[in-house]
Amino acid sequence: MSVSPIPRTPRKDALQNRAHILDVAGRAVAEGGVDVSLDAIAKLAGVGNATLYRHFPTRDALLLALLAPHHERLDREKAMIEADGGHSGRMLERWIDALGDWMRAYDGLPEPLRAGWSVTASPFKSTCDGIIESTDAFLRAAQRDGFAQPTASATDIFLASLAVAWASGRMTARTDTQDRLRNLLRDGWSAGGCHPARPDDC
Repeated sequence: MSVSPIPRTPRKDALQNRAHILDVAGRAVAEGGVDVSLDAIAKLAGVGNATLYRHFPTRDALLLALLAPHHERLDREKAMIEADGGHSGRMLERWIDALGDWMRAYDGLPEPLRAGWSVTASPFKSTCDGIIESTDAFLRAAQRDGFAQPTASATDIFLASLAVAWASGRMTARTDTQDRLRNLLRDGWSAGGCHPARPDDC
């Protein structure tokens, strides 16, 4: 009978290095967008490139780690929407708005999210698939109650939200771009009018 090896616990200094790199990278990406080079981040963090790549072998791996607290915030938003309940069309709208804010956590983030969603081996793939699954639950409820187009899909909404987030990037957009495009997106999925059995929901 073979005995599985006991997983090694990361050394304290390795954990501290990782936390320091994430802190520096978070500030650099918040200021310069997702295209900041890993080499530049290593220099800002005062570590060698090999140290950075040992913790984050790709840009996507680093971005996914930086997104962790933003994803936790999105999970809390989802739980709050579900707890509040009520109008399923409004619940879907609130979820799409929260999703759009998550996609705009860093300037330029929509493109690696789009690319990662389409590649099975990407570290973003499971995150994006989970978000589409959550979107589908809100969408199906709104479709069942007559508040969303029956032909709309969760993937459509995910990709449209990415497009809105991309066009709303701070480097290119006017201050009202996000609101205008969100209204267009709402016009796309909304069934319009009110459910005949729930006129008070209008």
